[in-house]
Amino acid sequence: MQAPDLPENETSRLNNLRSLCVLDTPPEERFDRVTRIAKRMFNVPIALISLVDENRQWFKSCIGLDAVETSRDVSFCGHAILGSEPFIIPDASKDQRFHDNPLVTGAPYIRFYAGVPLSYVDGSKLGTLCIIDDKPHFLTNEDIEDLVELATMAQNELIATHIATTDELTNVLNRRGFMSQSHKQIASGDPLKKEIYTLAYFDLNGFKQINDQFGHQMGDKALKNFAALLQQKFRHSDIVGRLGGDEFVVLLRGATLEQGEQMMVRFKEAVQDFNKESKQPFELKFSVGLTTTHNQEMKPLETLIYEADQYMYQNKSKQSKAAH
Repeated sequence: MQAPDLPENETSRLNNLRSLCVLDTPPEERFDRVTRIAKRMFNVPIALISLVDENRQWFKSCIGLDAVETSRDVSFCGHAILGSEPFIIPDASKDQRFHDNPLVTGAPYIRFYAGVPLSYVDGSKLGTLCIIDDKPHFLTNEDIEDLVELATMAQNELIATHIATTDELTNVLNRRGFMSQSHKQIASGDPLKKEIYTLAYFDLNGFKQINDQFGHQMGDKALKNFAALLQQKFRHSDIVGRLGGDEFVVLLRGATLEQGEQMMVRFKEAVQDFNKESKQPFELKFSVGLTTTHNQEMKPLETLIYEADQYMYQNKSKQSKAAH
């Protein structure tokens, strides 16, 4: 059996996938409609919208298969996302890459597979729309065109999710996306284990002056630069969002208040390094406030944001007084 290789852009691809806040969400009619049409159109028992995560392929829509995910190592979709064209296996039992795959030798006894990659806005492949049969199949060019058209429908729904949850300027989560992904992450924790969450609330210092002195285009660049630093310098498990204007938040999973403060020191150093090397006419400066909670007595996210915001303003006031 040949396990799928990793795409060259795997890290950014996974970040894009997670930013959609779609993984492990309930079924939705807008996706199920596509798989129902595919099943009927091609007269196959199985049609899936599969999203390829780090170690699995998870099914956002699954018609005809009694599973919600399978291992990425044995997935056909893991191979399909390596390219841009439809990935078609007429008879997997005669294909050297798949003939001894456990999904071929055992249930669902895949013989035919056809998957069309689903692309993110930057072109990275998040998963596929695929059809599967336990009998060999051959598709005509017209069949392939029809399957691609259905995949475009599924892809458009994913892009609509991206638009609804992503800040257009900085490409981090907007308030809606941040709240949704944070709620999902907290819900996924083990309720029997005490898990700490620290929320950091950031405000750019002197942002109005950047706009006034250098123009709004340069102000937008400052916001983009700051958002990019947040994404680069915090962990993949941390959730970064822009609440609006020059205000950003990061939810730090598993970080105590003390650990969060240490992270802020490292982030401040990273911002200082950026200022030295960027050759921009402005300098990025920020104030930050931290608050913490744990999953067994979880404060509402709105409360965490309010508390961290208050601590941020206290710190901002101290910085202002110290500067004078």
